[in-house]
Amino acid sequence: MANRGPAYGLSREVQSKIDKKYDPELEERLVKWIIAQCGPGVKEPEKDKAGFQKWLKDGCVLCELINSLYGANKPIKAIKTSGMAFKQMEQISMFLKAAESYGVIKTDMFQTVDLYESKDLAAVQRTLLSLGSLAVTKNDGNYKGDPNWFPKKSQENKRDFSEDQLNEGRNVIGLQMGTNRGASQAGMTGYGLPRQIINNP
Repeated sequence: MANRGPAYGLSREVQSKIDKKYDPELEERLVKWIIAQCGPGVKEPEKDKAGFQKWLKDGCVLCELINSLYGANKPIKAIKTSGMAFKQMEQISMFLKAAESYGVIKTDMFQTVDLYESKDLAAVQRTLLSLGSLAVTKNDGNYKGDPNWFPKKSQENKRDFSEDQLNEGRNVIGLQMGTNRGASQAGMTGYGLPRQIINNP
């Protein structure tokens, strides 16, 4: 399944564009976080795209990562190292399901083949970046590592206005509707008159 031949023509161009989106600096940051989050049991991968893919491919590291973010209530009960493709892909799918339950939105999720067949590792980076941002934002004590590694997600800032404040706001004309302050008709001619053109000799 993973042993595909080289792509040609349009397929090759598309794959080349996808590959260019991969960020080596983000890879370094994600590796640091995953090792800090999962503990010393997780070994560091080789420092390149292929090493990153090989490290995550069997799904074990990803499952350890998502379990560590849930604290005591771990969503994935059994994590097993296996050489069988369907078992590895099943573990990646379990990670994706748990990540979605954690709060990662569907548009930020990668597909199993993106990682397993190295189709789009930039999408894998996006998912992990979104997961890290969510963990920092939740601030529930389960995040380990430097909080500056990920941007915080925007949170709801609900405001409660009294009835008087709402009524007062209805009397204010917003500037996006325009304003007549400073308007003047000085120098205007009456409607319907021809334009005055004077030739100065």
